[in-house]
Amino acid sequence: MGELARLFGPERVAVVGATESEGSVGRAVTENLLAEFDGEVFAVNPTKDEVLGLPCHDALGDLSNVDVAVVVIPPSVALDVIREAGETGIGNVVVITAGFGEAGTEGAERERELREIATEYDLNLVGPNSLGIMNTARGLNATFGPESPAPGSISFMSQSGAFVTAVVDRANDRDLGFKDVVSVGNKAVLDESDFVAEWGDDPDTDVILGYLEDVVDGRSFLEAAREVTRETPMVVVKSGRTEAGASAAASHTGAMAGSERAYEAAFEQAGVLRVSTVQELFDYASILAGQPLPETDGVAIVTNAGGPGVMTTDAVGDAGLSLASFADETVDAFQAALPDGANVYNPVDIIGDAPIERFREALDIALADPNVGATVVVACPTATFEFADLAESVAERQAEHETPMAVTLMGGSSTRAASERLAEAGIPTYFDPARAVASLDALREYREVRDRERVGPRSYDVDRERARSIIRTAADRGATRLGVEAMDLLAAYGIPIPEGEVVSGRAAAAEATERIGDGEDVVMKIVSPDILHKSDIGGVAVGVPPREAGDTYEALVTRARNYQPDATILGVQVQKLRNTDAGVETIVGINRDPSFGPLVLFGLGGIFVEVLEDATVRVAPVAEPDVREMLDDIEAAPLLRGARGRDPVDETALVEVIGRVSQLATDFPAIVELDVNPLVATADGATALDLRLTIDPEKA
Repeated sequence: MGELARLFGPERVAVVGATESEGSVGRAVTENLLAEFDGEVFAVNPTKDEVLGLPCHDALGDLSNVDVAVVVIPPSVALDVIREAGETGIGNVVVITAGFGEAGTEGAERERELREIATEYDLNLVGPNSLGIMNTARGLNATFGPESPAPGSISFMSQSGAFVTAVVDRANDRDLGFKDVVSVGNKAVLDESDFVAEWGDDPDTDVILGYLEDVVDGRSFLEAAREVTRETPMVVVKSGRTEAGASAAASHTGAMAGSERAYEAAFEQAGVLRVSTVQELFDYASILAGQPLPETDGVAIVTNAGGPGVMTTDAVGDAGLSLASFADETVDAFQAALPDGANVYNPVDIIGDAPIERFREALDIALADPNVGATVVVACPTATFEFADLAESVAERQAEHETPMAVTLMGGSSTRAASERLAEAGIPTYFDPARAVASLDALREYREVRDRERVGPRSYDVDRERARSIIRTAADRGATRLGVEAMDLLAAYGIPIPEGEVVSGRAAAAEATERIGDGEDVVMKIVSPDILHKSDIGGVAVGVPPREAGDTYEALVTRARNYQPDATILGVQVQKLRNTDAGVETIVGINRDPSFGPLVLFGLGGIFVEVLEDATVRVAPVAEPDVREMLDDIEAAPLLRGARGRDPVDETALVEVIGRVSQLATDFPAIVELDVNPLVATADGATALDLRLTIDPEKA
């Protein structure tokens, strides 16, 4: 265990605010501790002589060697008690008391003081506004919840105290056990990252579960979870999905990379398995805690009912798994063992009159096949076998073959004893075969997390000083939005851009067109920080011959003035024309999330980028394996690989550009948002044709 070992494994616990008052939190916490805790419990209440048989102490200072203080007194006096805990040398405090950050301005100020006290005395502080903590190994229930969990190897944190009570109650009904449970409350000091790191170091925690509404420090969470999931699976329900705020709509990237996308990206990069329902949380927890990981994706289905077997087959098709292709000797063995009418191919239907012996033999044959990575047993009640006998047979064979198994018992009360026996063996049971398959798919997902290539982000050779100068120059003149006039920022980071120049006036436009285009047609774009979508107002002219440069210049400026009379017009950019027909227009962007910091977006680009919304997001800095996953994630991925007779694009060049943009985002906090759109990918490389960014002058 790590730094929180004494918090979850104390010898001596003091309850500040212990009382015998019926229905009070102080009484509930004290009773829960007295019920099962194998250490000493102390009651602290200056108004009482005795509480529930315990002698009462006036203050924490009257005690020595207390490991954890549980605070259940009004917020007006809680801060003094927490300071007293620090002065007494108590290193762990659980603040159940509410009335802090969740209670308006006064409460927020009180929580700020609480953090200062915790920092001064280096306290491990849970809460405030917490249900409390539990540890089944010590019989510790320092909560005001109605019951304690069964012992197990799952550790669970929740941002909702009520959710803790619901989960514990439901888990007890499903024979699912926990080791540590914590209601994190307001997370004034200890937050989700601390508990993830602690349980990652705990050999007795096999699975980490979490209910989160937000993350305090996204980067710390990402780093902690990424390290922990190498060995310990983590499953999270994240609530509070929201639309990106209006302020994020200043760029294409901002519109498509809102807070919810940030959480999705962070969980993906950290190897956290995200679920959307409480049922999935339990299903994943059960199988990850009890079953080994599959060596292959092939699933064998053994059933005594044809219809449910087909349902299970459909579920396999919907998941990331596949039906196992039996070896010839396996099919031969099934043909010899099963009666006429049985299906000897996958799914294996041993038909409805099957006795327990037929189940056993079919399972032995299926589990011996090298192409089988996992097995689903689907059983409907008949008069020819007992669920309890089937449970015993399945448990024996799982132990012998060490192949992950899930069991669907399609019955009611008759399945209870069998489910309990299988739970003892770590084998989950379900009524719905789709849930059984989805749970096995969770094993596959985590196997891929374990097998994932773990490399850090590449550091590119870039010209930071040149980039810094461009950003500072813009900030010094009060600019917050920049466009193609800042293309040199990309060049400073080694991102290919076409030759171009911002000009002012007809004559300058004609001269630049002749020089840049070398007599060929060029592209001309209006340059204005106030006009975000140039194409929408006719502010882009493609294929302009040198003789028309002056007229085109005037036309672009006139359109911009008509569209927005007070817009700042910096001029017109003349850019070398690139043939985009042979390439794929993509977008690479940056957006800053309040929890996770810079995000990198990649997707199909061009003028319809926000209509198509074919994009994927990662938290920067992004390592190369993650970047290559981004290329696979978008629906337009086949276009990159040469669909419809096109040449495949240079993916290595595309990966490098995304990596360089990621580094740019990490190096310069002043860049709030950035769009490179289009970034044209061809068989010969990737070139940025347009740029738009927003900067924070105070961070430049």
